[in-house]
This record gives sequence, C-alpha cells and structure tokens, in this order.
Amino acid sequence: MSPTRRGRPSLDPSGFPRPPHGGDGPVFREPWEAHAFGMAIALHERGLFAWPEFAGRLAAEIAAARDRGETDDGTRYYFHWLAALEALVADKRLVDRDELAVRVAEWDRAARSTPHGQPIELPPR
Repeated sequence: MSPTRRGRPSLDPSGFPRPPHGGDGPVFREPWEAHAFGMAIALHERGLFAWPEFAGRLAAEIAAARDRGETDDGTRYYFHWLAALEALVADKRLVDRDELAVRVAEWDRAARSTPHGQPIELPPR
C-alpha cells in the first residue's frame, strides 16, 4: 500500500480510499475512526452512494473547517469524514436526520457509560 499523508487514507488506482497504513497494518488514532471509515466503505459498496459524492462532501467539510479558521494538522480528519458521511446519509434519506440525532445521542451515552476496553452496546430497537 502507498504511504499516507498525516494519517489520511491514500487512494488506490481506481480512486477508492485505502485505510491509513503503518508497518503492521491499518492505523487509526482511535477505534471510532476505523468504524467511520468502514461505515463509509460499506455504504458505498452497497451502492447507496457513489464515491465521488462522498469525496465531494468530505472536501466541502474540510473547506468549511478551513473557512472557520481551523488548523489542518490532520488530527480532525475523521471528524470531517464522519460529518460528511452523516450529511450524505441524511440527504439521501438513508436515515432521517432526527433519527440520526437520536442514535448519536444513544451512542454517546453508551460510550460514556461503557468501561474502557469493553464493547459499546446500543439499546435494542
């Protein structure tokens, strides 16, 4: 795999992202970054959006952050990635924005109440 810039995924020859990669395999700063990466890939592979759509959303999120004066040191890349994914999923009505907000809140509560190293479990639906 090709090297990455500041922990961001590189692109394969078809323009599809590769996960950040270190000597021992994919590298993410936090587990949620890997989950966000995987969710985007899985939704794309299911045909729910074209990769250029996602890339455009991600570029717009990064540009908006730059316009707000945020420093682009790479540490917030997956925050932008997740914001782009959430917006695309909501705009395509794959999930209602209100439902997404409820699930984000449930995830936050579950993550905060789960001991470190234990799997986070959401309430049953």
